[in-house]
Amino acid sequence: MQDSFIERAGDWAEVPRRIRAGLRLPEPWESRFGALSRTSTTRCLVVGQLGQSLDGRIATPSGHSQYINGSEGLAHLHRLRAVVDAVVVGAGTVRADDPQLTVRHVEGPSPARIVIDPNGSLPATARAFVDDGIRRLVILREDAPSPAEGVEAIRLPEVDGVFAPSAILDALAARGLRRVLIEGGAKTLSYFLSTGCLDRLHVVVAPVILGSGIPGLALPPIDHMSEALRVPMHAHSLGDKVLFDCDLSGQAAEQLGKPGA
Repeated sequence: MQDSFIERAGDWAEVPRRIRAGLRLPEPWESRFGALSRTSTTRCLVVGQLGQSLDGRIATPSGHSQYINGSEGLAHLHRLRAVVDAVVVGAGTVRADDPQLTVRHVEGPSPARIVIDPNGSLPATARAFVDDGIRRLVILREDAPSPAEGVEAIRLPEVDGVFAPSAILDALAARGLRRVLIEGGAKTLSYFLSTGCLDRLHVVVAPVILGSGIPGLALPPIDHMSEALRVPMHAHSLGDKVLFDCDLSGQAAEQLGKPGA
């Protein structure tokens, strides 16, 4: 089904509300977003998202990426924002793209904006910190300077120089943010994936080949194909793009069951 037809159908407006109420969605939204309605009272439900070329690049070597997935991919990203409680990005993404992290291309509420900025080095003028009535939080080292007025600070200890994704998610869940989108950048998304902290991964692939540039994912190396992560997946058409919806819930459940998780 073509995305343009879906837009004309005009049934998206109720989807964010129905997801938050735990209700079944009309198609095609149930197939794409239904899994995100099933949250837990004790942990976050986490979806990662990336848009890439056929050869797995999210940007050119210079960092230019707007917009690799065109209007269809951008609309899908904004729909994801509309159905989650919080969207998470790293400081590198804020420096490179200065994203607004709001819902502008579809109907729905904008999520709380979470920025991982260990040293508190981002300027208060970053668009993610703009006081527009949406909740804003920054994740900092315990000795980092305080954020701008109105921005909530989450101070966490570092483990081997980084924040444990599970600790970030626990902190968000404790603040009532249980449906979480990990939007970028590649380093942040890869770390959440490699530590088993994603329930879903949405990969939108555009029919373009860059030949070089920044890869969408960079995981620890493996020696044998038997070590590759193989997951259930459904493909959906977004115009001339393809959305791969990967079910990582089994990996997340396995990680949750480990001692100390």
